Amino acid sequence: MTDKKAPPTTTDAGIPVASDEHSLTVGRDGPIVLHDHYLIEQMANFNRERIPERQPHAKGSGAFGHFETTADVSKYTKAKLFQPGVKTDVAMRFSTVAGERGSPDTWRDPRGFSVKFYTEEGNFDMVGNNTPIFFVRDPIKFQNFIRSQKRRADNGLRDHDMQWDFWTLSPESAHQVTYLMGDRGIPKTWREMNGYSSHTYMLVNAEGEKFWVKFHFHTDQGDGNAHYTQEEADRMAGQDGDVHRRDLFDNIASGNAPSWTLKWQIMPFEDAKTYRINPFDLTKVWPHADYPLIEVGKLVLDKNPVDFHTQIEQLAFEPNNMVPGVGLSPDKMLLARGFSYADAHRARLGVNYKEIPVNKPQCPVFSYTKDGAGRTENVTDPVYAPNSYGGPSAQPPQGDEAGLWYADGDMMREAYTLREDDDDWSQAGALVREVMDDAERDRFVDNVAGHLADGVSEKVLVRAFEYWRNVDEEIGNRIEKAVRDMIGGTSTAPGMASAESIARSAG
Repeated sequence: MTDKKAPPTTTDAGIPVASDEHSLTVGRDGPIVLHDHYLIEQMANFNRERIPERQPHAKGSGAFGHFETTADVSKYTKAKLFQPGVKTDVAMRFSTVAGERGSPDTWRDPRGFSVKFYTEEGNFDMVGNNTPIFFVRDPIKFQNFIRSQKRRADNGLRDHDMQWDFWTLSPESAHQVTYLMGDRGIPKTWREMNGYSSHTYMLVNAEGEKFWVKFHFHTDQGDGNAHYTQEEADRMAGQDGDVHRRDLFDNIASGNAPSWTLKWQIMPFEDAKTYRINPFDLTKVWPHADYPLIEVGKLVLDKNPVDFHTQIEQLAFEPNNMVPGVGLSPDKMLLARGFSYADAHRARLGVNYKEIPVNKPQCPVFSYTKDGAGRTENVTDPVYAPNSYGGPSAQPPQGDEAGLWYADGDMMREAYTLREDDDDWSQAGALVREVMDDAERDRFVDNVAGHLADGVSEKVLVRAFEYWRNVDEEIGNRIEKAVRDMIGGTSTAPGMASAESIARSAG
């Protein structure tokens, strides 16, 4: 209780309201009248409270804080936020990919890890995940991938058969699916997981030298592998479907601010031309032995939102937000996201979504953008360029511009050119054999087998067993045996399932 007198209720126009409890009627028991403008405002606003949810990454939450560059990395980039000692305000959002806005936090799914840096040169947005790779490498497949993870058209249910149907017909997914079915598929908390740009970006320094870079945010709350088992996650989904959202908010509220150490992998510009794997393939990692991690700075989240809708639900990240010294790369997925994210925000939030306070840059904006629904910023003449009346003018960059590289050739629809060590299975196999220990491999087999045994058709099962044998023959055999034991069936010899089983399924 407080002795402070509560302020009077007002309409959205600031007019005092006569009652919070009673509508205006003709007599005590008579009909409600149409000119009860406060009642009409309340009902009309309520009917319009919800905005469309994000297509992927609908369920999530976030917080605010700062990033401080603690090392001298100026030889790699001229971006002001990455100069020694510079502190930058940030907004951050964590999320799941496939679930809807009300889905449980503990579904097995990649986690979004997105950071908006409010720099003095404009907003820089990094849209990443808690895994360093992704399911597909060409953006034309992205929409279909997301649909395969969502819900069926007929019964509105998520369906393991269509998930595995897509994955097994898209072998480039193997590396990410291996991560997904391992311990990182269900992190214990957002605070205890790592985050990655996944994509390769470009850096340019003050002398115009160019470098390729991958971002790694390593949690300071453990080793990045804290997780729920599948059984624990299923139980927690029933006990507290918002456990990750609650954990982040409560820890920050109690003064336990989570932090991450930003590290970079730097690849010299010329190395990318001859490196043994395609460094722009989103399904691949760069081995640390070739490009070791270097420390850059510290990210801290110490401020909770006070209005979830305004500050988190309307928080809009877009990879096209690049500041001088940072740019895109030839990664096809990143290039497509440079368009698709901003377009998604225009559709979901309106064309003037960057005027929403949480998306608004903290530096001055001199833009020729004008009008449109939801416009609140004043526009002054001249409203065109070029002009003779002192309007803003573009400034050529000092030195080379980030995100520019040489390319030529005929227009075509083809996959990336394969390099010496480019394949879809090797890195996934190394993850199983060299990174996981025996206990992790056992959990991995149980996770995959349990997922496959839940409604996956025989013809897709056959492909799935071969899929995992391509990753690792022993793991594939263990998965098939576990699935057959679960569903009651005969396990076939390695490599022998395909022709006979597919023929039966086709028949």
